[in-house]
Amino acid sequence: MARQHARTLWYDRPKYVFMEFCVEDSTDVHVLIEDHRIVFSCKNADGVELYNEIEFYAKVNSKDSQDKRSGRSITCFVRKWKEKVAWPRLTKEDIKPVWLSVDFDNWRDWEGDEEVELAQVEHYAELLKKVNTKRPPPGMDDLDDDSDSADATSN
Repeated sequence: MARQHARTLWYDRPKYVFMEFCVEDSTDVHVLIEDHRIVFSCKNADGVELYNEIEFYAKVNSKDSQDKRSGRSITCFVRKWKEKVAWPRLTKEDIKPVWLSVDFDNWRDWEGDEEVELAQVEHYAELLKKVNTKRPPPGMDDLDDDSDSADATSN
């Protein structure tokens, strides 16, 4: 029986590239993460052998990468060698295999997030400054006196 490719989803983050090999009820799972590639193989519930080999767009830290298996898929957390550098694609070659797709449910354009976070921190600091500014206590002249309300309820 010939090997097939597992459907693979991926997305990019500042420190990691995430890949999900979509194979339900997988057995005989093998994941080899090297500095420039990943090799994945397993068998699906029907006994079909699945095999993917991906040459990465850039170097990764294979020692600080890991994989996690669930009943529906195998997810790989691959640590980038150069953090905060966006990957325009997962593969070294500028080709898109039919079995490889961007995981748009998890994709996020994180470039420029630092500027957004800085703006949020500045806004928060401004709010704290307003709250911490000492002002005279509010006047209590307009509050009802308890004795008045007691008289009103007894009538």
